[in-house]
Amino acid sequence: MVHLLTPLKINNLELKNRLIMPPMATSSAGLQGEITSTLLQYYDEKTRGGYFGMVITEHTFISADGKSSLHQISSANNSMLSGLRQLCDVIHSNRCPVILQLNHAGSGTKRNVIGSQPIAPSAVINPSKSNLELPYELKYDDIQKIISNFANAALRGKQAGFDGVEIHSCHGYLLNQFLSPLTNKRTDKYGGNIKGRILIHLQILRAVRNAVGNDFPILFRLGATDNMDGGLSLDDYIVAAKELENEGANMLDISGGMCRYTVPDSEKSGYFIKQAKAVKGAVSIPVIITGGIRTIETAELLLQNNVADLIGVGRPVFNDSNWVKNAINKYDSENKKTLLTF
Repeated sequence: MVHLLTPLKINNLELKNRLIMPPMATSSAGLQGEITSTLLQYYDEKTRGGYFGMVITEHTFISADGKSSLHQISSANNSMLSGLRQLCDVIHSNRCPVILQLNHAGSGTKRNVIGSQPIAPSAVINPSKSNLELPYELKYDDIQKIISNFANAALRGKQAGFDGVEIHSCHGYLLNQFLSPLTNKRTDKYGGNIKGRILIHLQILRAVRNAVGNDFPILFRLGATDNMDGGLSLDDYIVAAKELENEGANMLDISGGMCRYTVPDSEKSGYFIKQAKAVKGAVSIPVIITGGIRTIETAELLLQNNVADLIGVGRPVFNDSNWVKNAINKYDSENKKTLLTF
């Protein structure tokens, strides 16, 4: 039976346990997206002791027009390599594998952040945040450039020493905008049914694989529910998950779409249990669940009930740098095996 301290191997990457530090934006980078001493200190503090099986960094922007906030980390050009290498080295020094997350905000940003009109699959106002403006609809050549930018950023991640990359398609950002029928109204091959809406994801995955090689882990963070009328359906996100596996994704990380990273008015532990369990039942690659998981007991129960293969614990770790150390030590001493049916 899989439990919290069960190791997991993904390609050549060895994870010592099933607990991960998920991506959590700190807004601590420099104005050009450069790594700062504040960021290095933050990641050193959170990973000290090497208790996490894996760390996924906060999202980095792959091009200037894809920046989501003024102090977001950049992976957009080679001048960032030195800082990214420093970040990677700090986390590695604490004996944690680390994944670089890659993102493009699309219409989930503002003009004052990027200096121009935001871009999107369709000229539709993004429902994931308030006060967002009408975006510019991407043309075919624009889409090809975005695909290339993801591949180039992934290669920088590998050159900087990261153990893998995660491609972000959640929380109302660009790839999520292609995935969701709420924001993708295109009539070309990148729109329509789920096979069209997932096409850019598959092309990015293919381009990234060509850039980084066959043994380098590629994760995909999938917004598996919009939690809004007319949003992504259960059937569609299962198709999306299968397509990503078939194209060579090594792991799927399940979170929210246009509802972002929570489910409003939900007090339940594990906001996306239903979606993660459905995806896990449909694919053979490992599945991560993050969102609303607050205790080590819940993490263990999710593993034992085959909801996911890895558990991301965000807010408790953000609030308490000793949370993971205390939780692992508690688990190790008590070794709870109680089962709970979800």
